[in-house]
Parts: sequence; C-alpha cells; structure tokens
Amino acid sequence: MRLTVRFVQHAPIGWHCDGRGLYLQCTAGADGAVCRSWVYRFVLNGRQRYMGLGSVADISLGEAREKVTAARKLRLEGVDPLEARKAQQTAARLEAAKSMTFGQCVDAYLETHEAAWRNEKHAAQWRMTLTRYCEPISDLPVQAIDTDLVLRVLTPLWKTRTETAKRLRGRIERVLSWAKGRGLRDGENPARWGGHLDEMLADPAKLAPIEHHPALPYLELPALMIELRARDSLVARALEFAVVTAARTGEVTGAQWDEIDLGAKTWTVPAARMKAGKQHGVPLCDRALEILQSLDRRGDRVFPIANGAMLELLGQMRPGASVHGMRSSFTDWAHETTGFPEAVIDEALAHKITDKVRAAYRRGNLFEKRRLLMAQWNKFCCEKPLARGVVRFLGRS
Repeated sequence: MRLTVRFVQHAPIGWHCDGRGLYLQCTAGADGAVCRSWVYRFVLNGRQRYMGLGSVADISLGEAREKVTAARKLRLEGVDPLEARKAQQTAARLEAAKSMTFGQCVDAYLETHEAAWRNEKHAAQWRMTLTRYCEPISDLPVQAIDTDLVLRVLTPLWKTRTETAKRLRGRIERVLSWAKGRGLRDGENPARWGGHLDEMLADPAKLAPIEHHPALPYLELPALMIELRARDSLVARALEFAVVTAARTGEVTGAQWDEIDLGAKTWTVPAARMKAGKQHGVPLCDRALEILQSLDRRGDRVFPIANGAMLELLGQMRPGASVHGMRSSFTDWAHETTGFPEAVIDEALAHKITDKVRAAYRRGNLFEKRRLLMAQWNKFCCEKPLARGVVRFLGRS
C-alpha cells in the first residue's frame, strides 16, 4: 500500500503501483487535464490481464483496495475476476429485461403482430382493450401478473360487457404467452380459460347469448333496392354493390380498381382484406357491373367512403337492419328458394371451412356455379317486389 490519498489527488501522468496488483493509471485528457483511474493488473494462465475498477472521482483509494482484495480471492478459487464480472453484468441485464411491465409487453406484442392483421380497426380494438381495461395492471412487472390480478380486470366487465370481457381475456392470455416465450415469466398462464378461469367466472354463453347481426327479410330486399337506385349518392351505390355481391362492409369500402376486371366480370379481393385470410374471387352480376361503370375511376378506391357510411344510410331507410345482415338475407334466400348446394352458398359468402376433412377435399372455388347463383340473386334483388308471403323457387340454371 504505497499510495496515499494526497498523492492520488495530484499524481502525474503514468502508472503508479500501490501493491498487490493495484495501479493508479493517469492519462492526459483532451482538455489537458489528467484523468485518473484504478486498474487491477494480474497474470492468468501466463497472460497479462487488466481489470478496470473505476475512476478516482468515483472510487476512493480504500474502495479500490477492497475491490482488488475481492478479485484476488476469486483468483485463489480458480475464477477469472474479469469473466465473473461479465457474468454478473449479464445477469443484471437479464434481470432488468425480466422487469418489463405488462404494458410494455402489450406494446411489444402489438408491434410484433399488427403488421400481419387484416386492418387497422382490428389492431385498434386490440390496443384499446389491452390499455383501457388493463390500466390497473399495466405498470406491474409482467412476471407478477397472477390469477387474482387477471380477475380484477375481467370481473367488472364479465356480466355487463360479456363479449368484450371474453375477447379481453383471450388477448391477455396471448400477451402473457408471448412474455413466457421471451423468458419474462414462467409457470401456467393465469388468463387461460379451460380448467382455470372457467371455474371462477360464469359461462359467457349463458350470460350473453350470441347476438347475430339484424337481417332484413329477403322478401323486402327488392323494395329496398328500388329505393337505393333512386338515391343519387356514392354511399347508395356502395350499399347496392354490397347487397348484390353479398360482400362484407370492409371488402366493399376497401375495394381497389386494380382488383376489378370488367371484361372478365370478376372482382378479386386480396387475402389481406378477407376475414379467412384467403384470396376471394367474386363473380360480378349485371347490376354490379352497371354500378362500377357509372363510377368515377380516377382514384384508387372504388368507393371512397367511410366504413360506417353504408350502415348509417341503411339505418335511415330500414331502422334496425345492418349491412352485415344482408349476407344473412342472401343466405336465407339461397337456401329457401334455390336448389344450389350449401357448398356453393358458403363459397359465395367466403366462409371459412372449419371442418378439416371438408377443407382438405374442397380444392376448387366453385366459381362458375357461383356466377349462376349470383345472377339469380341479382335477378331477385332487381325485380318487382313480390307480395309478402310469396316464395318463388328459382332452381338451378
């Protein structure tokens, strides 16, 4: 212990030995001042090693000697003090990573998955539910989220907003699964349903039976179509187009001109905008073609309107009815008045086949049969309204 506190404060440029491998290193700084720091110098396996211990401004002479003593003890145990320190720093970084909050995990999960989701509305719903309703747990470490905390979020919503709460539970489960996969938590997922939360929360199906979109009786459609034709607005044309193609709202409002082939009488909706994530070809009937030919084609979008515009117009004309319900009207009409197989009707609606066996054997898209079906649907929608209660069997062409 050759050095003194006074010498350390005024030591000139160079290396100054304190003994036992501790050195005071003094170098010239950019501004001409002397920079002083501590270094432990030792030999390991015949190789010179240097271990920085910190600046004189932060580490006193006494503290530097204590650090050297600790490092020498590690060497006596056969441990490289430099490698030991690196391992300690790595462990500290990992522990810091594991302290991510639930809210931070939500952000990371969404950043990973949002690009693959169908539309911005879907992503916005995920973000809203996982931030607004999960506010009580957002700032908590993700490894601390347990069953009690999950129930604290879900219970207030379970009876009053059952469908929202059910979706929220699934989303929390997905985020916690992501966190486990990243090594941020371990153990069972406290948001899982089967064999866990299903014992603590009421069956959502019994609390809030599934409510289907209100559907207009199909016999009332011809009268509605006449009224729509009389309206000179882009929204009315879009709603007509949605009806005669049996398409979903998002598919219609997002339609692009480069998806339309007027010569082939076909509209090809890309997989990214389809609910089933699969490209869907739509045969265009006569009225659909008339609507398209009447529109301004200077922009990219066929119907540059807001997503809710068609629903608002329909609500004015037929209170209580929904645009999505028109697909149910089409389904009822097809099953009750035509002889087309269920497979053709399902394909026209772009329904995803949940039966894996059926899906394996269904290779084609039944396009030409669907063209005949949609031609009959067009004829029904555009003909003179039938008297209430009259059902006309159209058969197959």
